[in-house]
Amino acid sequence: MTPNKILLIEDNHSDIELTRRALVKNHISNELVVLEDGQEALDYLFGEGEYARQSPDLLPALVLLDLNLPRVGGLEVLRRIRGAERTRRLPVVILTSSVEEQDMASGYDLGTNSYVQKPVDFTRFTQAILQLGLYWLILNEPPPEVRQS
Repeated sequence: MTPNKILLIEDNHSDIELTRRALVKNHISNELVVLEDGQEALDYLFGEGEYARQSPDLLPALVLLDLNLPRVGGLEVLRRIRGAERTRRLPVVILTSSVEEQDMASGYDLGTNSYVQKPVDFTRFTQAILQLGLYWLILNEPPPEVRQS
């Protein structure tokens, strides 16, 4: 894993900028990689497509995953992350505007580490990002890396 990267999988440009601003405001200086659709995220994580030359060991420290994505939806992205030996322990936080109880249940059933509804208010959103950063990037002990045989 690359402890300095946060992967944000989000297609809404306003939410991308809001997340960037919240990270800066909270002095979270980890590199932010932004991918705007589910297929691109899977290619990035599994070293396929335009990311085929990228080292497969370059996993982010944390994935912030929206549910409503083009090409491959967020729940399917999560299903594939959890279904692969190499990525099954990768911390994934669903960060979405969805208030659907079924989305939350499905996210937890598929193994999300946390489900956070995006607050509309910037101050509340900034607080949510601060808490995510403190917990997942500072307090949480990362899982041991999966050894390839």
